Amino acid sequence: MLVETTLLRRRAQTKFADASSWLFTDDAMQQATAEPVALHRAERLAGMSVHDVTCSVGAELAALLPRAESVLGSDLDRVRLAMAHNNVPEAAVVLADALVPVSRDTVVLADPGRRAGGRRRFDPRAYTPPLDALLEVYRDRHIVVKCAPGIDFGQLDELGFTGEIAVTSWGGSVREACLWSAGLAATGVRRRAVVLDRAEEVTDADPDDCAVGPAGRWIIDPDGAVVRAGLVRQYATRHGLWQLDPDIAYLSGDALPAGVRGFEVIAEIGFDEKRLRRELVSRDCGAVEILVRGVDIDPDVLRRRLKLRGASALSVVLTRIGTGAASRAVAFICRPSR
Repeated sequence: MLVETTLLRRRAQTKFADASSWLFTDDAMQQATAEPVALHRAERLAGMSVHDVTCSVGAELAALLPRAESVLGSDLDRVRLAMAHNNVPEAAVVLADALVPVSRDTVVLADPGRRAGGRRRFDPRAYTPPLDALLEVYRDRHIVVKCAPGIDFGQLDELGFTGEIAVTSWGGSVREACLWSAGLAATGVRRRAVVLDRAEEVTDADPDDCAVGPAGRWIIDPDGAVVRAGLVRQYATRHGLWQLDPDIAYLSGDALPAGVRGFEVIAEIGFDEKRLRRELVSRDCGAVEILVRGVDIDPDVLRRRLKLRGASALSVVLTRIGTGAASRAVAFICRPSR
């Protein structure tokens, strides 16, 4: 048990600033919200009374305690409740079923389980507890539900969800899609992208009148939260960028947004594997990063087939431009900004 606890605490260092005294189960540690993500959510709930109905080992409780008006945690797992009491001793925790309300006048926070037998569940009705049941039980309450980032937004429409979907990234990867009921959503906002690495948020209420045009000096692959939330045009408009194609997420511009990694275009060719190899060899390229959107190419397979032996490192952005008969695959040979 001591060895397992030590190993779990080491793994938890990727999520928490200090997990040296925390207790976890393996499943609870995997599902626990990363501390920066939980803190961001807690800031949005500052001053409110919050009931975490699936509190598990207490990751959300720890973020909420200094910010919320009051905090209550509950769970059906007695072991996890005991761990939550150890991890966040200041928080009140009780044994309760998330689908049986035991509090009043609180914002309900839920993080339903999305694994069974080690496998991910993609149907929100198969969550534990099921998402449709959660939304029904708390239909007259403010509710916040953490979901898998890949959740089908169309399924949420089918479930009658009318609030805001906030997609959050941290550490360069998309971490979650969080549902905020209509009473907690900003006016006119249905989608939000939260990029914690740059403290940036984009919503569907922002202007989206970006242009479509040929590549400029830089190509930008927007953060995954922006792409997943469907807010590429809003992000482009904010930063003075444009789309290479109206249906592809790659953007271009003559200057990089602050703190954003980009790809400086040094050549553009119609995609042909042999020609691409000649272009890379002529630039003494030995290591190549390959980004692909809209083209059925496996970057790893292509990289092996190119058989490059040079000394320099470059990036290749492969994408489709145009639709139908006018569609063409294009390769941009680039120098990454970092």
